[in-house]
Amino acid sequence: MGIIEADTMLLTGIILALGAGALSFLSPCVLPIFPAYMSYITGISVKDLLENQSTKIRGKLLSHSLFFLIGVSLVFIGLGASASFLGQWIQKLLVGDTGLLIQRIAGIFIVFMGLFVAGWITVPALMKDKRLHQTKKPVGYVGTFFVGLGFAAGWTPCIGPIFGSILFLAATNPAQGIFYTIFYVIGFALPFIILTFFLGSTKWLARHTGVIIKIGGSLMIAMGLVLFFGLMPRISAFLLELIQDTWLSRLG
Repeated sequence: MGIIEADTMLLTGIILALGAGALSFLSPCVLPIFPAYMSYITGISVKDLLENQSTKIRGKLLSHSLFFLIGVSLVFIGLGASASFLGQWIQKLLVGDTGLLIQRIAGIFIVFMGLFVAGWITVPALMKDKRLHQTKKPVGYVGTFFVGLGFAAGWTPCIGPIFGSILFLAATNPAQGIFYTIFYVIGFALPFIILTFFLGSTKWLARHTGVIIKIGGSLMIAMGLVLFFGLMPRISAFLLELIQDTWLSRLG
């Protein structure tokens, strides 16, 4: 495999990770309670957050959001690094073409999780909410950071299957797995930060989460099939050829 083709495969995985991160945030487990979470970590009522968009409140929202996301990122990236290490260890431990075996297992898992995320199958064990519930409000930015840690470690029923798919993807390609996790975090953080300034938009998005999740679940199924049948190199080659043809037509 050439360097350019490998880079194209990495880019494809990064795009998928970004989409998975955004899908996690837009899931029914996160988006509808987003205003309540922001109210909890800032100490400002939901009504004031939705109606009062002063510079002071926006600044407080942004600063707390950053500390919350730092906590979330540490857990997610730590799990991603562990998955990459585990995938590398398994490939060294087993004999033969273990990369293809792990890739097929990951494909089956991602298809299964896609069916679950889209709501086409039900797994009672994954429907349990394991988020950490706290009765007292956090104290300042340190408290917000620990709420972020708790949110990520809680493994909510919607984030779990989606992020688990990214972890399996990282295990199939240990050398690049950490990049998938980092861009998953970026995909989660971008809509989080954007909607921090447009909290009123969460109502509109929440009404369409069902459609968003079904589309995301379908894409996860497609990705799982691509991994299982080993189609990623062909897709990467097609994209590479498309890019090269585009550049050649412009130069010509």
